[in-house]
Amino acid sequence: MNPAAPHRALLTVLVALTASAVIAALVAVSPQLDRLMPQLPPVPGTQAGLAFAAVSFAALTIWALVRLGRVARTRARRAALASAVRGELSCGIRTRLLVQRLNELVPDGGHPVRLGGRYSMIVDELGVAFWTGGSRPRRAIQFPWREVRNIRSDSMVVGGSVVSVLELRVRRGGVSIELPIVLNDRRTGRYALTDARFFAVVRSWKAKHRAALASEGIEPPPLTAPIPIVPPQLAGAGGRGR
Repeated sequence: MNPAAPHRALLTVLVALTASAVIAALVAVSPQLDRLMPQLPPVPGTQAGLAFAAVSFAALTIWALVRLGRVARTRARRAALASAVRGELSCGIRTRLLVQRLNELVPDGGHPVRLGGRYSMIVDELGVAFWTGGSRPRRAIQFPWREVRNIRSDSMVVGGSVVSVLELRVRRGGVSIELPIVLNDRRTGRYALTDARFFAVVRSWKAKHRAALASEGIEPPPLTAPIPIVPPQLAGAGGRGR
């Protein structure tokens, strides 16, 4: 049995119940509205206002259903990968720059790389693989460790906010390029992974990279400076001292 099936079934039931409740409520109050509307004094723009409210409600409902579908798809893919693939599993947030640079590494005539809003990555002894899809994940692209030149931390502006970015420099087909990866924070109410959790992922990827190259007799790249981890209380104290 697919381990993601219970999640999908629950979300499907919730969506169906919500839609049924909305439809039932509209049907139940429609006779009362039909009797009440003629008794109300004429107000300019009433019909336009009602139409706007109805369109807004429909748009909000559709948006909520789409969001639920995306969450279900991401959970199903993660569960399928966790049960079938070995390695460290991470979730990334798609950015236009990442997709653009990934496609710069695709040879002429190759299939373009497409990622969902939330995609998955598997990091193991073979390299880094990008996965998309739902309960039947599809590998979008993979980079063996011998193609990886460097892994480092950086930051970039996404939607007006500065977020932490894992920069994965790869070389393929004579093209060397850095891939900016924004890691998703799966905790409720969070967006991008930051602070100690983010740097732990960076260190883990770097360690796997060096170990894989060493096992093949390839000289690992020189170590960069240690990644600083500043506890929040110290960061706050430093800001007050200035």
